[in-house]
Amino acid sequence: MNQSISSKIAKDLLNVKAVSLSPHKPYNWSSGIKSPIYTDNRITISYPTVRNDIAEELANLIQNKFPEVNVIGGVATAGIPHAALVAEKLNLPMIYVRSKPKDHGQGKQMEGFVDKNAKVVLIDDLLSTGNSVLNSAKYLINHNINVLGVAAIFTYGLPDSVVNFKKAEIKFDTLTDYPTIIEQAKIDSLISKEDSDSLKAWHQDPWNWK
Repeated sequence: MNQSISSKIAKDLLNVKAVSLSPHKPYNWSSGIKSPIYTDNRITISYPTVRNDIAEELANLIQNKFPEVNVIGGVATAGIPHAALVAEKLNLPMIYVRSKPKDHGQGKQMEGFVDKNAKVVLIDDLLSTGNSVLNSAKYLINHNINVLGVAAIFTYGLPDSVVNFKKAEIKFDTLTDYPTIIEQAKIDSLISKEDSDSLKAWHQDPWNWK
């Protein structure tokens, strides 16, 4: 992860409120974790400069980390617009993968075309546990499609995601991460030092925070 790019993307996400920090009134995650951060990167598609920054840096990341790529994949639904923008920048074919097959028509789970020489990088907007993108990767692998790795805008960097990617033997990289978001928020005076300390404590032990 390039730190200057990471800080730039973190600033973008904070500016458009794709990332909301609320250490005093935490959000409830479906896992049961109380979280002082909520991330909705879908909102970035409404801001042309921000979405272009993201697409440009994802394209650069993919070219640097996965130079053999010849197909860009999007994870439905949040990864699809970013995958489309990156595929356009790299002039590559695009596919996308649903979480489950359609319950009508041809019952497809993957849309688009790949041949036996496909080398896919999957794009998602956010990595928490990594399960959604890894399920998409598993679907492709089970259909004899080569998945080089995963690229995403942001990761919480929680232990579960690291373990899950390691177990799946799939490489991943992101444009920015949780520590960079917190540091940028502090630089921009969006949070106090005390809030910063609390947010860092959550990252160390989300289950027992507060």
